[in-house]
Amino acid sequence: MNSKHSEDVMFETTATCALLVAGIAIAALLYQLTTVVVPMLESMVFPKVIAASSREAAGAAAKTLAVLLAHADDETPVGPMLARYGREGVMVHLIIATDGQQGTGSVTGSLRPDSGLRGEEMVRARDAEARCAADALGAQPPIPLGFPDGKLGDYIGDRSLLYRLTDRIAGELQRLRPDAVLTWGPDGGSGHPDHRLVSSIATQLARAAAPGVPARLFYMSLTAEGMRAMNPQRGEPPLLIPEAKYFTVRVPFTPRDFDAAQRAMACHHTQFTEEQVKRLGPFAARALNGEIRLIPAFPTATSTDVFQ
Repeated sequence: MNSKHSEDVMFETTATCALLVAGIAIAALLYQLTTVVVPMLESMVFPKVIAASSREAAGAAAKTLAVLLAHADDETPVGPMLARYGREGVMVHLIIATDGQQGTGSVTGSLRPDSGLRGEEMVRARDAEARCAADALGAQPPIPLGFPDGKLGDYIGDRSLLYRLTDRIAGELQRLRPDAVLTWGPDGGSGHPDHRLVSSIATQLARAAAPGVPARLFYMSLTAEGMRAMNPQRGEPPLLIPEAKYFTVRVPFTPRDFDAAQRAMACHHTQFTEEQVKRLGPFAARALNGEIRLIPAFPTATSTDVFQ
C-alpha cells in the first residue's frame, strides 16, 4: 500500500515537472515571438501592407476631370470650380484644341490693337498664358493640340482636319481616362464655331462610348451678365443662353477659389487687359453667386458635384 502510494506520488511529481518544463518552453517561445518575430513582421511586412492599402485608398479617392477647350482662355467661365477641384486634389487637365494664333482679344467688341503679337509669337505667348492659368488654378500642365485657330470647321480647306482633331481628342481622353469631362455646350458659349466643334466632338465620343470617355459629360456656358460686361456695346448674342431649368448641376466654390480664378484670368494678357480683369470681377461674382452652373449632356439628378 505504501509502495503503491509512493509510486503515485513519484508519477504525479514527474508529470508536474514535465508540465512545468513544457510551460517554460512555451513561455520562452512566446517571448521569442514577441521580441523577435513580431518586430520583424512590423518592419518588413506591415509597412508594405499599409503602403499598399494607402495607395489603394488614394487611388480610389483621386478623381480626374478633363476640360476640353477650343482656346487657352476658355476655362475662364468655370475657373472658380476648377480652382476648387484643384485645391481638393482632383487632377484637372485642360485640353486645348487650337494654337490660339488668331486670338487678339477684344475691347468693347473690337479687336485689341495693343497686343502687338502675330503668328508664332502669339502661339508661344498663349502657350505661356495657358501654363500660367493652369498653375493659378492648381491644374495640371495644359495639353495643347496645336490645331489652327478659327479653322476647326474648314472642311473645304482641309478635309481631314476634323477627323484628325477627333482622333487626337479621343486619344487624349483614352490616355487620361477621366471620371468626368467638361466642355462648351452646343451653343459654344459665345457662338464661336471652334467652341461648337469641340463640344460636338466631346458629345460624339461620349455617345459612342469611346475608350476612356465617361458618360459624365457636362456643358458650360457664359452668363448674359458676363457677355454684357465683356462687350457693353454688343451685349449678349440672341438665343445663346440656355433656360435655367437645364442647369441641374450646381457646383459651389469659395471666395478663395474665385480669387484663384481671377489670377488665372489675369494670366491671359493677350486676351484681357488689366482694366477688363478688374472690371469683370465684380460682375462675375454677382452673376455666379458662389456656384458654377452646368448642364449635363445626359439627364442626371440634381447635383452639386460633377463626380456624383
